[in-house]
Amino acid sequence: MMSNATLSIGGTNVEMPVLSGSIGPDVVDIRKLYAQTGAFTFDPGFMSTASCESSITYIDGDEGVLLHRGYPIGQLAEQSSFLEVCYLLLNGDLPRQDEYANFTRTITRHTMVHEQLSTFYRGFRRDAHPMAVMCGVVGALSAFYHDSTDIADPEQRRIASHRLIAKMPTIAAMAYKYSVGQPFIYPDNRLSYSGNFLKMTFGVPAEEYEVNPAIERAMDRIFILHADHEQNASTSTVRLAGSSGANPFACIAAGIACLWGPAHGGANEAALNMLREIGRPERIPEYLARAKDKNDPFRLMGFGHRVYKNYDPRATVMQQTLREVFEALKINDPVFEVALQLEEMALNDPYFIEKKLFPNVDFYSGVILSAVGFPTEMFTVLFALARTVGWVAQWNEMISDPAQKIGRPRQLYTGPTQRDYVPLNQR
Repeated sequence: MMSNATLSIGGTNVEMPVLSGSIGPDVVDIRKLYAQTGAFTFDPGFMSTASCESSITYIDGDEGVLLHRGYPIGQLAEQSSFLEVCYLLLNGDLPRQDEYANFTRTITRHTMVHEQLSTFYRGFRRDAHPMAVMCGVVGALSAFYHDSTDIADPEQRRIASHRLIAKMPTIAAMAYKYSVGQPFIYPDNRLSYSGNFLKMTFGVPAEEYEVNPAIERAMDRIFILHADHEQNASTSTVRLAGSSGANPFACIAAGIACLWGPAHGGANEAALNMLREIGRPERIPEYLARAKDKNDPFRLMGFGHRVYKNYDPRATVMQQTLREVFEALKINDPVFEVALQLEEMALNDPYFIEKKLFPNVDFYSGVILSAVGFPTEMFTVLFALARTVGWVAQWNEMISDPAQKIGRPRQLYTGPTQRDYVPLNQR
């Protein structure tokens, strides 16, 4: 049963519908607020604003819940594969065996990029940041694939979605290869999505590359854990760009540009740098004390989250993955011990418990990626690779929503009121 909220403003009472989703907080429908009152709402950062209706991902930050189409992230990360999660996000349900086989075959057949695209890379300096390369190359895809840019055609949207998911590992691996001066490695259709990416990244033509099953599984989990995260900054950017009717490749390039920001996609690199700075487990108490000191600029990176006020449900799976990777590679790294002991000490410290500063997914992912062999500048590229499916699913949902309009936020203007122009020689 729909209820109403009453707002009194300037002596006028306005009734606004209160809408309920299948789960989560109710929302006050303020779409007619300006027409009825001449007033806007003011919500910097959109902390209390639902910008769209979506059925893809649900987060309960207070309870530490993350659901994709209703499925808990822990179950998906432990039991599913990244391509199965891709199918789920795009289509709404887990695939049957034949659907999964067809989807996997389709993505595999789309992994190659246009050969002319390889020359595009050579326009960049070798020391260019891989995310700068990703922004440029993904944005340029619309110049190569004209047959899938008509957003009004569901079939073209489907093809563009498959192409983006399939080609992003190839584009990311090429960005890495270009930065280290090695030849590009073509996709191998015999390998899995994650295994193929590892080969394209770390393989060389001079010898056969063998995919380590433990690393392959770890990469698949990392991709699953980063696949979508509701209306975060980069996803909102994709939706806003898409609301103008921009082609899907341009929209995803916009998402990549937003993700590049250190407050969004760069958190795992910052967490790894912090663990390296601490260096040894015996130095943890010193840094915990610094983190509590309001006059010290040091902050614990990888702890706390904009949404989660409880343990990040992705962090539990990531911690187990970290152990598996270190065991498989027989790595004895003090950073690993620092991470585990720092987590244990922080979780039992009244200061961090009171402020609900729990480890998030970024606390572990940087350590894992570094152990696998990725340089820190590639961390955000991998995030973009995984998040592409979420961006694409959200973009498709937005385009299909009859209530969707071009995004046009309003403002609280605090500049000068109207004034008359004074000629230059009279000022």
